[in-house]
Amino acid sequence: MNDPRTTPGTTADRTPQEVADDVVARVLARAGTALQAGETVHSSYDGEQLDLEERSSLRRVAGLSTELEDVTEVEYRQLRLEKVVLVGLWSGGSSTDAEISLRELAALAETAGSEVLDGLLQRRATPDPSTYLGSGKAAELASLVASAGADTVVVDGELAPSQRRALEDVVRVKVVDRTALILDIFAQHAKSREGKAQVELAQLEYLLPRLRGWGESMSRQAGGQVGGAGAGMGSRGPGETKIELDRRRIRDRMAKLRREIAAMAPARQTKRAGRRRNAVPSVAIAGYTNAGKSSLLNRLTGAGVLVENALFATLDPTVRRAQTPDGRTYTLSDTVGFVRALPHQLVEAFRSSLEEVAEADLILHVVDAAHPDPEGQIAAVRHVFADIPGAMDVPEIIVLNKVDAADPAVVARLRSREVHSVVVSAHTGEGIEELRALVADQLPRPRVSVEVVVPYSRGDLVSRAHEHGEVDAEEHRPEGTLLRARVDATLAAELEAVAV
Repeated sequence: MNDPRTTPGTTADRTPQEVADDVVARVLARAGTALQAGETVHSSYDGEQLDLEERSSLRRVAGLSTELEDVTEVEYRQLRLEKVVLVGLWSGGSSTDAEISLRELAALAETAGSEVLDGLLQRRATPDPSTYLGSGKAAELASLVASAGADTVVVDGELAPSQRRALEDVVRVKVVDRTALILDIFAQHAKSREGKAQVELAQLEYLLPRLRGWGESMSRQAGGQVGGAGAGMGSRGPGETKIELDRRRIRDRMAKLRREIAAMAPARQTKRAGRRRNAVPSVAIAGYTNAGKSSLLNRLTGAGVLVENALFATLDPTVRRAQTPDGRTYTLSDTVGFVRALPHQLVEAFRSSLEEVAEADLILHVVDAAHPDPEGQIAAVRHVFADIPGAMDVPEIIVLNKVDAADPAVVARLRSREVHSVVVSAHTGEGIEELRALVADQLPRPRVSVEVVVPYSRGDLVSRAHEHGEVDAEEHRPEGTLLRARVDATLAAELEAVAV
């Protein structure tokens, strides 16, 4: 008998469930990944990539015993390779849309350190309010989990606390939704003090309404008439259950984290103010996760930041200096990648980091031109931009990356839709010079014209004019340097003040 997942035929002559099963089969046939096949490919511009070795050393490994006698729970979470079954709802759109979404979920699961064993896709208009899938499909999922030997179910959506509990009661293994999966990846990849605090805050906001207690372990303080050793006078009262105590502790921790993050914000604001004071234009590199933002930063600046073929490889913002072809200095900021339906907890927690986008003079919106749905990626990123005050007002260049692996027809389609675009390959270097020229053309230019003789004792001002302005003529005279240039208002005032 043929497996319906592999039975050939067109969509028209198959049932919706057969089409859904075929989508799952294709996802699993590609090893359940939306990432490019093989190891991460680096260029000479990526540097030594020392962070990559450190990150790889923390990968979870297959075959580790699940017994917790010899390892702590934290070590167990870091090392054990979870075996997962994917679950998705096909509520609208084409089967291709459903496949892209399920492939991304598989890539997220693998990035978190899991092994994808199987999947289930249900054609359903709306999620079941009780178990997300409905009782019949939930029972089918339980059988699939048992036969595959999985220990985790990953759902392509955000589950209500009651839905997760009900589904766990049916499948008898841990159930994780898409939001929790992304939070787990962020927790693994955050390195800076601020990044770790932001991730922890987002995790606690997600966890608070999802706390769950069992039986007598709920009770921390005795209530009412209590007998037995150690309980009596002084212990009677309404009591505080364990779950109430946990909630209070979480709220206290969240308040502390918000204060810590707020205290870290002035340092970034001071740096931004310093760049504005010195009239250094800023460019923010933003885009969908795994679109090649860090590779592009390395190609443009030689920063050597971590490049990995994984989702959310970069969480901590990186700022580097670069120069336009005509010698003007500007800064490039590598920001956290976005994703479809980015959890709102992360948008809120990382708001201080995302302000780099709104504060920039220009956004390089990097798009993976080789992705099956680049238009969907562009829409998802712009949706996040809309949540960042001021981000939609910043000029934007669409950078179609990975052109060396993209379909020329897709690239042509994207260029026709996005007029302000450039085609590049951060790996091969194709189109990089055109991108540099476009950035130079779009950056704000100094507007104040000056013609002054600067004394030789203030050569620093001449140097700043070359670095941040546009020098038309320079002539050395006995009394100083004659300078004809266009500079910002602050530097113009300083030059006029020392002119001889």
